[in-house]
Amino acid sequence: MKYSQLFGKTKHGERSGSDFISHQLLLKGGFIEESTAGRYFFLPLGWRVHEKIKKIIKEEMDAAGGQEMISPVLHPLELWEETNRTNSVGFELMSIEDRRGAKFALGGTAEEMFVDVVRKFNLTYKDLPFNIYQFSTKFRDEMRARGGLLRVREFVMKDAYSFHTNEKDFKKEYQIMAKAYAKIFSRLGLKTLQVEADNGYIGGEYCHEFQVESPIGEGRFFVATDKSYSAHEDVAVFYKENKNIKEKMKPYKEVKAERGNTMEDGAKLHQLPLWQQIKDVLYVNEKNEFILAIIRGDFDVNETKLLHLSGSYQLRPATEEEIRKLGSEPGFISPVGLKSKVKIVVDDSLHTIRNAYGGANKKHLDAININIDRDYQADVEGDIAMAQEGFLTGKTRSPLQEKRGIEVGNIFQLGYHYSKRMKNATFIDKDGKAKPFYMGCYGIGLGRTLATIVEKYHDDRGIVWPAKIAPFQIHLISLQGATDQAKQLYEKLNKANIEVLWDDRDESPGKKFAVADLVGIPIRLVVSTRTGNEVEWKNRASDKTELLTITQVMKKLSV
Repeated sequence: MKYSQLFGKTKHGERSGSDFISHQLLLKGGFIEESTAGRYFFLPLGWRVHEKIKKIIKEEMDAAGGQEMISPVLHPLELWEETNRTNSVGFELMSIEDRRGAKFALGGTAEEMFVDVVRKFNLTYKDLPFNIYQFSTKFRDEMRARGGLLRVREFVMKDAYSFHTNEKDFKKEYQIMAKAYAKIFSRLGLKTLQVEADNGYIGGEYCHEFQVESPIGEGRFFVATDKSYSAHEDVAVFYKENKNIKEKMKPYKEVKAERGNTMEDGAKLHQLPLWQQIKDVLYVNEKNEFILAIIRGDFDVNETKLLHLSGSYQLRPATEEEIRKLGSEPGFISPVGLKSKVKIVVDDSLHTIRNAYGGANKKHLDAININIDRDYQADVEGDIAMAQEGFLTGKTRSPLQEKRGIEVGNIFQLGYHYSKRMKNATFIDKDGKAKPFYMGCYGIGLGRTLATIVEKYHDDRGIVWPAKIAPFQIHLISLQGATDQAKQLYEKLNKANIEVLWDDRDESPGKKFAVADLVGIPIRLVVSTRTGNEVEWKNRASDKTELLTITQVMKKLSV
């Protein structure tokens, strides 16, 4: 390819819209261009990289037994209604109506579509298991598109779906996919950590994310110092040590409390440790029901865990007006004596303390010697606590280390989440009975992966592409007076099927070198009158250059 003919040349200067280096470099390098917020054109250079990433993913998916297909982008809305995901997804579902009045969802994820096509075939146990996948455009009406390709509203995703007779068979495929993903990302030059995560709107009981450590990552997760455990903050569990449970329960009583509304104000007033205080946080769910989360004072509420434990799809903090309407007071909420209708969700850490203290539902009134089960009852009890760095793991008591990362892929256990919600999503088993499919799904966002690679592979001059996914293998530069020699080398490289981008423009050496550094192709070859019959060879990741004959260049490239 001649650079003079390339559509989407480099641009210089800062580009507005993002502080992320991947966004800046991909825009300036002529790889992408913004259409509207969260939607991007992939220009020729960017699409070449995108398709090389796709090729690696496809090779590993096929090697693992996957079968590629494609589903429609428009999903009949009634499929999403079958699973109630018209109400429960974590992003705004985009819908459209055709001229016949039929309603469709723009595919944000394709579980319903794949179940729908599979159930059309009246399968038996002899047809299982299988794994079918696609590369398709997804649409998600994200509240805040940011970070260039890292959080967008439209993107290409590889999504795969496996169908099984039972959980035991599924678990084998789950491990196969985990290994395939690790290999995919390794081939792409990314070191990933497999981290326990929350299934969110996808459904199912467990999943794992593949995280690339990065300070700009939106994902916050924890890794045990002894490497025995890793989990996203949404699901991370930790050891909650017993504090004073050997104390005898003392009589409950209420006392005047001239204090502020914070936990620290309460600890200072009563001269008692924070862990002995009860933290009460009132939420309102999507049905306008009150959810009162109660936890030990030195812990914070994990809203993702609370969503699941309370059986809610959405939660928001209650307003001061709503708290007072409930019959309490901001900063002084208590489950004791609360008469209004509220679901009380208690963290299991409340069983590690005795004789707690906290508010008493009136301003400047506190209670002391509060004890769970005696003074108040939980409607639901479990783990709703947010892990923090330094907390200990539950099994090995190893300290947790906090990390940030970019999620590049995920694998999900779906179980019967879709097959039991959708009609006739069954196969005929050995006993002749119809049984629901046991399922899993597996996703990789190609644009997000591409941006993550740039985040990891760049310097102050531009991108440094790993060779396997670089848009071209060679960046050929001809300086003034060496056009004919460069043309001969260009033709020789093309004839040998070596991908080459030739900067054939009448520009200064400085401008051409700057473009080469920004675009980040692995090998730069310079032909000039100074090099004579030789060629200057330079690796993008190195400052060293060497003069080689054309024969030596071709031999080196053929290795």
